[in-house]
Amino acid sequence: MRAKRRTKLSDQVRQAIDASGVSRYRICMEIRLDQAVMSRFMDGRSGLSVQNLDALADVLGLDLVARGPVRVSPPAKPGRKPKSKKGGGS
Repeated sequence: MRAKRRTKLSDQVRQAIDASGVSRYRICMEIRLDQAVMSRFMDGRSGLSVQNLDALADVLGLDLVARGPVRVSPPAKPGRKPKSKKGGGS
């Protein structure tokens, strides 16, 4: 059985913009976003900064909701090899 694929945040934001009933021009004016940037985002050719996403969320009344705890592995320290998972000889 295949796991259900989640909808990307950027796709959800695009859908919210389209469903809002507010023109893209008006949104751009409200959040001071260049219309070309909005166009590239809506076409999927680029992303938006966190600041622009925050502003969009305010204008559209969106809330970001996490589904659960985020688990991120700590980055490896520069210049060091990761420890081997194989058992060492004693």
